[in-house]
Amino acid sequence: MARPQSRFVCQSCGESFLRWEGQCRACDGWNTLVETVVRETTRTERAIARGVTTSIVAEPLAGIAEADLPRLRLGIAELDRVLGGGLVPGSLVLVGGEPGIGKSTLLLQAAAGLARADGGGTVLYATGEESPGQVRIRAARLGLLSGPAGERARVLAEHDVGRIVETAREERPGLVVVDSIQTATVDDLEGAASSVGQVRESTLRLMDLAKGDGIAVILVGHVTKDGSIAGPKTLEHLVDAVISIEGERYAALRLVRATKNRFGSTDEVGVFEMAEAGLLEVADPARAFLADHGGSAPGSIVAPTLEGSRPLLVEVQALVSPTAFGNPSRKASGLDPNRLSLLIAVLGRRAGIGLGSHDVYANLAGGLSVAEPALDLPLALALASSSRDRPIPPGTVAIGEVGLLGELRTVVGLERRLREAARLGFGRAIVPRPSGSATLVAIDGIEVTQVATLREAIDAALADRPPARGEAVPAMLG
Repeated sequence: MARPQSRFVCQSCGESFLRWEGQCRACDGWNTLVETVVRETTRTERAIARGVTTSIVAEPLAGIAEADLPRLRLGIAELDRVLGGGLVPGSLVLVGGEPGIGKSTLLLQAAAGLARADGGGTVLYATGEESPGQVRIRAARLGLLSGPAGERARVLAEHDVGRIVETAREERPGLVVVDSIQTATVDDLEGAASSVGQVRESTLRLMDLAKGDGIAVILVGHVTKDGSIAGPKTLEHLVDAVISIEGERYAALRLVRATKNRFGSTDEVGVFEMAEAGLLEVADPARAFLADHGGSAPGSIVAPTLEGSRPLLVEVQALVSPTAFGNPSRKASGLDPNRLSLLIAVLGRRAGIGLGSHDVYANLAGGLSVAEPALDLPLALALASSSRDRPIPPGTVAIGEVGLLGELRTVVGLERRLREAARLGFGRAIVPRPSGSATLVAIDGIEVTQVATLREAIDAALADRPPARGEAVPAMLG
């Protein structure tokens, strides 16, 4: 069989060239030529080109037979939750994260969990970055060498996609893990590994394996400096689900969330803790991101956030100090810096707390990143507390969105957030006052203070009053 030819195709205009050039001669675009395999036209495509078409019958939506796709349980409840209940056979999943975040560790644990499950079958772990001996060392550290996992999980040290696909079709595993897609290569292309053409062609052939043979495939993808998965953007469009692993590399907690999922929700999040035995599921995620200190301190307040259907409590910390230079510094970790700048302006204009000549630092304890506007009120209260050097009484939580006029807006899932705060021992909550005839259902065990403006919220938070449940809060003591 003749070797398939490759061409360098412009990603802007579609013109093809025999060799790579820096600029496309057709559209004058720079660095747009990508090596692509020239595929032979199929019989159907040749018939359509000749004007001969076969009859294609469209089916009514209600008449399409329901597909029976039992999910593959990976034995890790937090990961199965993010995937929507487990892996769908024939699906293509991309797992991304920074180097050292725990991608290979988590997938090796998932491969062992599927191998231990009844009817899970074998797992093919194809690695182009490590030798079989290095994979064995990690498996020994995770305690995966004994039992069904040590027999059914098979390791293939190979980067050639053709050989990986051939081995998978011979062994028929229930899951194929490719670690990583940036090291995978196709012999038909001359480009180096991790080039745009190699990554895209490798993904296409692995997608043919997943869809054609009904084998679930998981790809490991590296993350660039700007936080996006390395490779062409079409890589994320080709796969069925994109799973990202987040967290500080030197911190213990890891968050697993889906940014794309064709078979489930993208709102769920899984919480893990990095330990010597691998990534362990956190028993009580709502308590995991609370700081380990018992006393109250200026610039600190707890906010009940909502990740999908799961409420998580996180400590919002702020530090305000006079600047020593002409331009004050604004730093935010885990928060949107644009929202921080907006709240500083609102505090100065609507609440009488001017921070224009102060350095401002804001942080979410535990390495969590939250983008929802419900953190506006707790962040503003933390800034006001640090500016006035007055601590907010322990046992207090706050949640709400702040508008440019200093008004407060309610957030979704407020009752669910407050119930979780009450369960963890918090006795007081500062929330926006519902508008119109809407009322807030009373929550047992927590006193709810409803305010309409940011100024009222600051007065309520910094008032000289004892908390509802004493000075110590069990959740804050770890």
